[in-house]
Amino acid sequence: MPPSIALRMNHALPGEHRDRLLRVGREMRFPQGARLFDEGGQADRFWIVRDGTLALDLHVPGRRAPVVETLGVGDLVGWSWLYEPYVWQFGAETVTPVNAYEFDAVAVRLMCLNDAEFGRAVEHWVGRVLSHRLRAARTRLLDLYGPGGTGGAA
Repeated sequence: MPPSIALRMNHALPGEHRDRLLRVGREMRFPQGARLFDEGGQADRFWIVRDGTLALDLHVPGRRAPVVETLGVGDLVGWSWLYEPYVWQFGAETVTPVNAYEFDAVAVRLMCLNDAEFGRAVEHWVGRVLSHRLRAARTRLLDLYGPGGTGGAA
């Protein structure tokens, strides 16, 4: 695992849980402009970025989907896989070519159920990411559509 990912994940998951999670991941490559998922689709996997950048976007009726956050090395891509009804709340598209670890959501949820300590660590990690993403989305949408916002000019 590249050092930058280990450093970012050290703050996310304790070492033994991080290592256990990474053992079930598989390496994936995505070209620039690839859609990983669309809002409303089935959330059946997630990724940790090894290198490259992705944009999270949000459907706004009658407008181009605004980017609410850009993710990079060590970031978790996707949190909807952990919470029912397992439906993506954002969309994601690569901004540059991306290498990532991909994880099967069902397999990781089963790991969480079978090991309460691991499950708590994963839920805490994903919960922190979720909280950050919702704040980032709110801030971006207020910037775009609030009083004095740019109205979608990015």
